[in-house]
Amino acid sequence: MVREIVHDPFMLKIRSADTTAEDNPTAQDLADTLVFHKKGCVGMAANMIGVHKRIIAFFDNSKVTVMFDPEIIQRSQPYETKEGCLSLVGDPRPVTRYKSIKVRFADKYRKVHEKRYSGITAQIIQHEIDHCNGVLI
Repeated sequence: MVREIVHDPFMLKIRSADTTAEDNPTAQDLADTLVFHKKGCVGMAANMIGVHKRIIAFFDNSKVTVMFDPEIIQRSQPYETKEGCLSLVGDPRPVTRYKSIKVRFADKYRKVHEKRYSGITAQIIQHEIDHCNGVLI
């Protein structure tokens, strides 16, 4: 189900809680909402749809990937860039990101994975994990 996007910075700054199996419907709603907004959005965190759980969804090439409880466990090659956000009004804001990251996360079956990402996909994941941590750009 496509959900409304939260724009209230106070709500977006609340740190998200870890997930349980009961959060799978929220993950599906998050993926549906991301696909609905695909012309202007490449990734989303659950707090953007009003649920303070550590779930992110993003386009990895053209496929939607969902991660539960993602955590960056390695990062390298910092760089400065500017990012916008569907939840925030205004021009893109400066932020430091890393060209390469390694992420530990669970899938919807709660199986834990570790995977390396680079380039724009790494940047998207970092942005969405920031959302989970209550960090706004």
